[in-house]
Amino acid sequence: MSTAKISANKQHENINELKRAFAYNLFYKQGVTTRTASLNDYYLAVSYTLRDRMQHLFINSVEALLDKESKVVCYLSAEFLMGPHLHNNLVNLGLYDDFSHAAEESGLNLTEIINHEEEPGLGNGGLGRLAACYLDSLASLQIPAIGYGIRYEYGMFDQEIENGWQKEISDRWLHSGNPWEIKKPDLACDVGFGGHTEIYHGEYGKRRIRWIPARVITGIPYDTPIPGYKVNNVNCLRLWSAEAHASFDFADFNTGDYYGAVEDKISAETITKVLYPNDEQFQGKRLRLEQQFFFVSCSLQDMIHVHLFTHESLDDFHDHFTAQLNDTHPSVAIPELMRLLIDIHHYDWKKAWDITRNTLCYTNHTLLPEAMEKWDLTLFGDLLPRHLEIIYEINHRFLEEVRMKYPGDDARLSRMSVIDDSGPKYVRMANLACIGSKAINGVAAMHTDLLRKYTLADWNSMYPGKIRNVTNGVTPRRWIAVSNPRLTRLITDAIGEEWITNLDELRNLEHLADDTAFQEAWNTVKEKNKQDFAAIIKDQQNILVSPQAMFDVQVKRIHEYKRQHLNVLHIVTLYNRIKANPDTDITPRLFVFGGKAAPAYFMAKRMIKLITSIARVVNNDPDVRDRLKVFFIPNYNVKIGHAVYPMTDLSEQISMAGKEASGTGNMKFSMNGALTIGTLDGANVEIREEVGAENFFLFGLNVEEVMERQAAGYNPMDYYQNNDELKGAIDRIASGHFSRGDHELFRPIVDSLLYDDQYMLLADYQQYIDCQAWISEVYR
Repeated sequence: MSTAKISANKQHENINELKRAFAYNLFYKQGVTTRTASLNDYYLAVSYTLRDRMQHLFINSVEALLDKESKVVCYLSAEFLMGPHLHNNLVNLGLYDDFSHAAEESGLNLTEIINHEEEPGLGNGGLGRLAACYLDSLASLQIPAIGYGIRYEYGMFDQEIENGWQKEISDRWLHSGNPWEIKKPDLACDVGFGGHTEIYHGEYGKRRIRWIPARVITGIPYDTPIPGYKVNNVNCLRLWSAEAHASFDFADFNTGDYYGAVEDKISAETITKVLYPNDEQFQGKRLRLEQQFFFVSCSLQDMIHVHLFTHESLDDFHDHFTAQLNDTHPSVAIPELMRLLIDIHHYDWKKAWDITRNTLCYTNHTLLPEAMEKWDLTLFGDLLPRHLEIIYEINHRFLEEVRMKYPGDDARLSRMSVIDDSGPKYVRMANLACIGSKAINGVAAMHTDLLRKYTLADWNSMYPGKIRNVTNGVTPRRWIAVSNPRLTRLITDAIGEEWITNLDELRNLEHLADDTAFQEAWNTVKEKNKQDFAAIIKDQQNILVSPQAMFDVQVKRIHEYKRQHLNVLHIVTLYNRIKANPDTDITPRLFVFGGKAAPAYFMAKRMIKLITSIARVVNNDPDVRDRLKVFFIPNYNVKIGHAVYPMTDLSEQISMAGKEASGTGNMKFSMNGALTIGTLDGANVEIREEVGAENFFLFGLNVEEVMERQAAGYNPMDYYQNNDELKGAIDRIASGHFSRGDHELFRPIVDSLLYDDQYMLLADYQQYIDCQAWISEVYR
């Protein structure tokens, strides 16, 4: 029998086996038949079938963690924006085609089943998506790793647009079931809060300290397998859910106190109830700190438990575990690991500090000193009294070290102290992370350089070489292979599939840049992706869009520093030109926006209202004649990103230079063939170096120029009064033209631009407009 025949027979057997597994899981796990099954039942049955096929790989990989010689990367993050699992897992396991055939032969539509999956609500933006991409890449590189985080019952929020305004809806991502997670109650950890400490004398009369918490919460781990791409390695995402020690008090119930009978359960479960509670009020701040300590303590206890399973002591703990702190949210790991080592495992301070500093590493994600996390000292001490004692001791020893190196420099001591006592006292978590970590990294070359020069200059002076650059990245598995299958086939047919795990291989496409057949195939891919997105717009808002128009896209968290309103000023400028001369020559464009505003962020929510209001007017003005269209995508998330990145012609990365730490959306757009208009900010700098300056539309002030303008006394009114088109755009917004005559609706945005303009939109406006005109010519 020929090899091809054997292969065909084997695939036929696999498909029949999958069909039997679908039916088995539908009947025995979902308890339904094909006559009564819902789409969700089919989704769960298919997902369980896939999970079963990677379970042996998962177990083998977990067993490998227990190898005495292995070193495990532990990624501690308050967010993991994983995206839907089914499609990604099918691609990584190389089973997409078999499952597709099996579904078709079972009368099912695999695409419909994939689209049904609810997105896990475990993250918000770039921080959580970076964590997810790292887990995928670690698994694909076959590096043993565990992602540690929180199993939030409710995610960030689902965004609806109602009368042009953002409306927040509860994200009930678990309500239909999560087939990927496996509950592990036997690995539960106890976490204390509040209470007090007491001194006692241990073995040989040695003075020790014991923490007596006021309450104890139980952390239950839920494990999710993260498969690498076509390898036998499956890493683990372990998320912690909070439960009460005793969830029901019969004594209270029997005396009629029905709320008191479940009060502990409600209080405990609140900790992992929702991602990022509003922390404007004291209770919100307290809950955030509880969340951070809860998952960090559970994770460190778990790491210690795994280590002691195969090792006699924790002396070499740091040789077998490295824990990366994704921003300052997990930095309470420093005093918690010290507490576990000193109070529970009875190490002396010196040895415990050596283990701690050689275990933990810190990723910084911001350049803004005001954005560095800090906690009210009273709140911190009330919630974590023992940890505050440890922090005071860490700080005392560290400041002695600073005094020795910089005698008489009291200003430096004040800046570097973990305790901010310049006014109301705070615990500075970034300072704590810098002291207690083996290494500090920025997330783009420019960001790291600015950290060394400004934000963390004292630390760079104190510990030369400790601050390193590790530019953020994104996984090509999800962001090309999963989201853009047409482009994946085109590239793979041209150069093979090694690029999916090694993007350097894409350089092998360069010799095809002038190949007419390849150009036509490339354009066909882009055209079909744009047609798909045009159909989505037609379905959602009944807006007709020509795929021949330039698709100009800005999708990211709504924030003033990301400057969505600079993009808006360009749209209004083009609109004004049309109103002045309806026959003016304008390259047709679809402007696409997407992103969520924090519920308490007044200006960001008003920016969404401005975008949707402009869309209402522009899309319905007969003078525009379909040359401009504006579309705001509601509830932007990873799943929607699968459709957005492949269709984009122009990627808007227009933050003021020096504000964006890195950005990862810029990379996803570029990977999918979009060109970028951007400033020299974050990873834009490195993208421009890679793609070539001729393939990057650069505009705007650089960091040095921004600082010079600010030092000289930046006055946005000068730009407004001396630029007719800028004045016309702002006046059009202020006039009520986009707000049904309401002059007050957008006054906060207008006043912010004219009298403050913190992010210097007006200074960059003309260069941005000129660059966009050049882009229009190039697109033609």
